[in-house]
Amino acid sequence: MTSPCKHAERLAGRHDLVFVRPEGWRAMLDPHGDLACDPLVLHWAELGWPTVRRRALPSEANGLALGLPLPPSAGKKRLSLLAGLDDIVRVARPPSLRQARASAPPSWRPTLDRIDELALRHSVHVRVFGSLAWEALTGLGYVTAGSDLDLLFETRPETDLDRLVIDLAAIESDAPMRLDGELMGADGAAVNWREFHGGARELLVKSIECVVLLDRDRFIAGAKGS
Repeated sequence: MTSPCKHAERLAGRHDLVFVRPEGWRAMLDPHGDLACDPLVLHWAELGWPTVRRRALPSEANGLALGLPLPPSAGKKRLSLLAGLDDIVRVARPPSLRQARASAPPSWRPTLDRIDELALRHSVHVRVFGSLAWEALTGLGYVTAGSDLDLLFETRPETDLDRLVIDLAAIESDAPMRLDGELMGADGAAVNWREFHGGARELLVKSIECVVLLDRDRFIAGAKGS
């Protein structure tokens, strides 16, 4: 099963953080009625905290599709917003594992250190998204006892992906949390590390433009799909 691809120039990729100017926040929230008066959302906009890039719906041809995931205390709502391109202040990558370490529960930190060592050994950069990333970015309580650790491995053409996921699975075997996340190439195309580790011949490859089923060897070779 695939979704239609868009081949327009990409302003930001999946998981990228997007910062919006104050006037842009007002324009984004106005169509959402009560949301425009939500104290947490208004506080978010006032502090200039980021949103996250998401895949656009067919009806969202104009502007930049963004998401705002609220913490468990606010019902874990995920808000869908649409920003004007002129309202974008900057785009940033998600926090690195090292940047987020201080915000992780103490029981998680030995596992984070092992993953950091793994990344160094395989010469890949590892970032976090999901609950730990948002807790690190805002200081709000996102990480719970049942939270996964969402990892984004930015790989290179020479990365031995098979060896990487074998080593990651070994770390998870005695980790206090579930390790989720993706292997992402330089073009932004990514696969779930568990699916890759499972050895499937076809992989579900995600990018900001589309979702496609792609032959495993083609993904390893750097193909993005179309």
